[in-house]
Amino acid sequence: MTSPDTKAMGQRVKELRRAAGMAQSDLATAMGRSESWVSQVERGVQPVERLSVLQALADALKVSVRELRPEAAAPVQEAEPADLPPSNDLDGLRVALTGHPALGSLFDQPPAEPAPSLADFRQSVDEAWTLAHAASYAAMSDHLARLLPSIEAAVRHAPASERAELHSLRAKAYQVAAASFTRQDQADAAWVAADRALQAAELAGQPLEVVASLFRMAHAFMRQQHMEQAEQAAKSAVAVMAPRAEAPACPPEELSLLGAMNLVLAVINAREGNRGETHAHIARAREIAARLGEDRNDFDTEFGPTNVEIHAVSTAVELGDAGLALEVAQQVAPAGLSPERQARFLLDVARAHAQRRHVGEATAALLEAEALTPEQIHDHHLARELIRDLIQLSEPRVPESLRELAERSAVG
Repeated sequence: MTSPDTKAMGQRVKELRRAAGMAQSDLATAMGRSESWVSQVERGVQPVERLSVLQALADALKVSVRELRPEAAAPVQEAEPADLPPSNDLDGLRVALTGHPALGSLFDQPPAEPAPSLADFRQSVDEAWTLAHAASYAAMSDHLARLLPSIEAAVRHAPASERAELHSLRAKAYQVAAASFTRQDQADAAWVAADRALQAAELAGQPLEVVASLFRMAHAFMRQQHMEQAEQAAKSAVAVMAPRAEAPACPPEELSLLGAMNLVLAVINAREGNRGETHAHIARAREIAARLGEDRNDFDTEFGPTNVEIHAVSTAVELGDAGLALEVAQQVAPAGLSPERQARFLLDVARAHAQRRHVGEATAALLEAEALTPEQIHDHHLARELIRDLIQLSEPRVPESLRELAERSAVG
């Protein structure tokens, strides 16, 4: 639960930021943090306890530390990590990703604790994906921050007979990290995680895991607006896998990855305004999905007929085809997919309604998405931009439900 002190400080940060004429993005840039981190601080869900972070926040706002936290004095000692409230963003996971993953192993240092069993690692990786699909990023960050160092040490000390599977599990764990960093607007860390996943997948001797890692890498490049690199990652996989898919006995797992890569290419082309290429890749993904005949979750891509139509809605919104997006959306039944996918679909539906200036319908879709994955809607850059746009569209009579959503998301 949020403490009263944390909530009060968040309110002070918001007031000081506004008084300084700064947008949340300005404060995030000055702090070297993501806008979602600033939002979490202002909502009172991200505590700022370390004096170094508190001082950096005060410097960015050009105020004293005492103006942020009156009880703070200059000589205050930083709290020990064990005393800190749990993080509500991915900072802990970023730290776990920093440096060499198991430096002590290079100097023959044995692990500090006995390694978990393979079964335990399998369960932990599955749990990480479950948290990611639920958009429970705070819990997922804490979970992976413990799992990654453990599995990195284990793979370097395990018997040869277990190493291939450990490398495979390591690849999957880094893929979770990459997907989560991308969704939380931290593409630099997503790229690092995806690259480590790719290396682990190759060491595991799992070519399809390599392709799955390229899928995560392409999303990280897209988030960084490096579309040429994203396209190269996706096209390199399609070039190898498309001929294989022509075989009638092509495994469904391969078809899923090929379909997912076509969806990546559809999104890239939509963002660049290439209407023909976008529709061609959506059509190709539809063909593959029809061949599969069911919604699947191979390599945690959630590829299948429903996800293809969700991407058809998303790409139509990117191309400014709100009418097409809403028409396709009426045929989509996303309940069988993860909360993250359902909420992202509703976000795109809201964006389409906003393009039509349907403030009430857009707000209703956002509220439904918030009920599914509050962390995602409060922190996703598209959701936050949309909330600002809807407020501008509806001024001076902003609906109370929209004002309250903006408050919960610390959009100001």
